[in-house]
Amino acid sequence: MRFLPKSAFGQTVLLIGMLLLINQVVSYLSVTYYFIRPTSAQINSLLATQVQSMLAQDILDASRSKQIEFSRQTGIKILPTNAAVEQGLDGATPYRFMSNQVSEQLLQRADVRISTPADDAAEGEPYQVWISLKAQPDTWILIPLSGWANADISPLTIYLMVIGILSVVGGWLFVRRLNRPLHALQKAALEVGKGRFPPPLEEQGSAEIIEVTRAFNRMNQGIKQLENDRTLMTAGISHDLRTPLTRIRLATEMLSQENEWIREGIVNDIEDMNAIIDQFIDYARVDSSARYEPTDLNDLINELTQARHVEETHQITLKLGELPTSTLSRIGIKRVLDNLIENAFRYGSDKITITSYFDKKSRRIYCKVRDFGPGIPAKNLANVFSPFIQGDKARGSIGSGLGLAISRRIISGHHGDIELRNHPEQGLIAEFWLPV
Repeated sequence: MRFLPKSAFGQTVLLIGMLLLINQVVSYLSVTYYFIRPTSAQINSLLATQVQSMLAQDILDASRSKQIEFSRQTGIKILPTNAAVEQGLDGATPYRFMSNQVSEQLLQRADVRISTPADDAAEGEPYQVWISLKAQPDTWILIPLSGWANADISPLTIYLMVIGILSVVGGWLFVRRLNRPLHALQKAALEVGKGRFPPPLEEQGSAEIIEVTRAFNRMNQGIKQLENDRTLMTAGISHDLRTPLTRIRLATEMLSQENEWIREGIVNDIEDMNAIIDQFIDYARVDSSARYEPTDLNDLINELTQARHVEETHQITLKLGELPTSTLSRIGIKRVLDNLIENAFRYGSDKITITSYFDKKSRRIYCKVRDFGPGIPAKNLANVFSPFIQGDKARGSIGSGLGLAISRRIISGHHGDIELRNHPEQGLIAEFWLPV
């Protein structure tokens, strides 16, 4: 499984996030070792010094009245275990590192615990430190730490979180601005690949992106000019060819009845040449003005099937599923269907099957045209959609070899795909899909 993002945007955001995480960890460690630990060590030293002062004055062994007077003057209480439990000793948390540091300074084992103020306590209520010495295990010293209660590190945490969030958001906005021209380039390149030519892209972003956008605009204009020149050249050649063909046909009409067989052959050849010229024009034309409208594909299939019923030798079996309405070019898709049906009859068999269905998961409409002929050799299937390539010359293929190339161009213009494959039993399947 791949966890690293593939896009430049995702990789940059991940890099910024990792750098911020490292920065946060270093900041916390720095605060811990250079602020919190020295402060904690200083507090432990003060606690140990206070206990040493009490031991020097023999307060722990003094009379109860003297201890009460000491507590009144200093705020430090000396309590037996039962009284300490009543005042919250059981809720105090023992801290080993504080106990160790205090024990080292007192030269005897000390148990240090801290109890926090209750939730309903007044604001500014101090923390309470409980200390018990090994020499007097039944006596607890209660020392209030009013300064520690105010030492809250939550603002530091909030500060680091805010800095991290602002850094991530800033990095995201920066990378998004950097990648916006790249997304525009990607969309424009896809349009050019489908035979459309978008208007020049706005030159924005970094200097490198501007140069790439400028080069793409020049390339787009160059390809558009070449396409226009090709269309103009094809139209001119077609026009120039049809003029002599028309004269040849008129000349054949003047042949005598004895040469009728010659005249019919010439006329058939002229009609084939005109059909080839029409295919050249269809392939060269960039049909950007096609009108797209909501259409049921089954309606187009039924229209073409009705037109084919005039030929008694042709038999079409329909297996049409319920299809949703899709926005498409009726003329373009009818041309695709008519081409696939014509190929199935001409090179396959007199009996064909047309199937349509809707895949809800992928939101695609599928159409299959199957014949029961010899099919196409597997080695030739990959090239059948190339211009001027015919799938199987052994089956007597004639024409320009542009029919399937035109069909693929139309289907690609609808953001779909088309393919040919041999049926496992017999025949060839021509299948295309269109997005809903």
